[in-house]
Amino acid sequence: MTYIPRTLESVLLKANREFPAIVLTGPRQSGKTTLLKHLFGKHYRYVSIETPDVREAASIDPRGFLALYPPPVILDEVHFAPSLLPYIKERLDAHRHEKGQYLLSGSQNLLLIEQVTESLAGRAAILKLLPLTMREAMGRPQASFPWEEKKDKPRRKNIPIPDLWKEFLRGGYPELSANPDRDLILWHASYVQTYLERDVRSLRQIGDMMLFQSFLRILAARSGQLLNLTELARDLGMVVNTAKAWLSVLEATFQVMILRPYFANVGKRLVKTPKVYFMDVGTLCYLTGLKDPVHAASGPMSGPIFETAVLSEIVKTFLHRGEEPRIYFWRTSFGIEVDIIVEVNGKLIPIEVKLSSTPRPAMAVGIKSFREALGNKVGKGYIVHPGDIHLPLGAGTIALPFIEM
Repeated sequence: MTYIPRTLESVLLKANREFPAIVLTGPRQSGKTTLLKHLFGKHYRYVSIETPDVREAASIDPRGFLALYPPPVILDEVHFAPSLLPYIKERLDAHRHEKGQYLLSGSQNLLLIEQVTESLAGRAAILKLLPLTMREAMGRPQASFPWEEKKDKPRRKNIPIPDLWKEFLRGGYPELSANPDRDLILWHASYVQTYLERDVRSLRQIGDMMLFQSFLRILAARSGQLLNLTELARDLGMVVNTAKAWLSVLEATFQVMILRPYFANVGKRLVKTPKVYFMDVGTLCYLTGLKDPVHAASGPMSGPIFETAVLSEIVKTFLHRGEEPRIYFWRTSFGIEVDIIVEVNGKLIPIEVKLSSTPRPAMAVGIKSFREALGNKVGKGYIVHPGDIHLPLGAGTIALPFIEM
């Protein structure tokens, strides 16, 4: 498979020079193994702990296993043998001045991070790799955000709107990007059944997988909406606590993101309910039954799909830089809303997502209200749309093509 350069490469190399260990987490098939082998494969032994015999050896005799595979070593899918981590800590403490000893990867976020926090605190850099961003897929992994003051800001090549929706249906998993002839529906169906369900079963005892599939689909249909778990559970005939537990599993396996509202003492009644988004727009399209780009672009899910694409591009780019994104939305009880608020360098960057390729000043009414409410804390605003028009709209707001995001 053709290797696609990732934004995280420089971060990984730097962390490897500064930390004794690195923990790389992210969803299955996001390219973790490929990236580690590409950067370190010539000098590091590679061991996958996913196979039953290796997993058993690592669990039964951790010290013997680590002696058999001394550093520098890549231990892939380490969440299958979390009992290794205290013994890795023991070896790191015995050689505390040696950097880049262990490269650990795993596809279960919360489970793995909990073990890392207990065992490797201060000894390991924790990084996340999600599916490809659009900038990575287009060969510009280090491209800056529009609000960043950088001299080298070449405009990206425009993508015709029909082709852009084809990319949304495809999603960001590297295997699909590197193999454009793959059957998208078959691949996503296999991913949901083989990978997601396996992670789900390992994290929670879920007896009714058919009900879980229905939960996935109804949650996907509400991507970009305010999250009402009570209503969702009632529609499916399940208890709210089960819905909460299943949602936490989807968060732990990097399938969904909960976007929380931004609060400030501005004298307005603000909505306090969070929103839910799927992290990969291709997974979202599959779960909502969309197979054709024309139907996706013109149907009732077109707005949530495009909003999901914009949000995931921002979130993934931050994570692939080794940074935790501080991202919110803003909505008053009167329905005035800004889709995405990015907090960076003490400024709040308001972003509205619009399906129309003909941006107009009236589209910035939410940003204008947000700016009036928070004043100098608000930076330049953006109306992100699927077309190719880059246009000032007045009042510190710019219409920006998605491809320049």
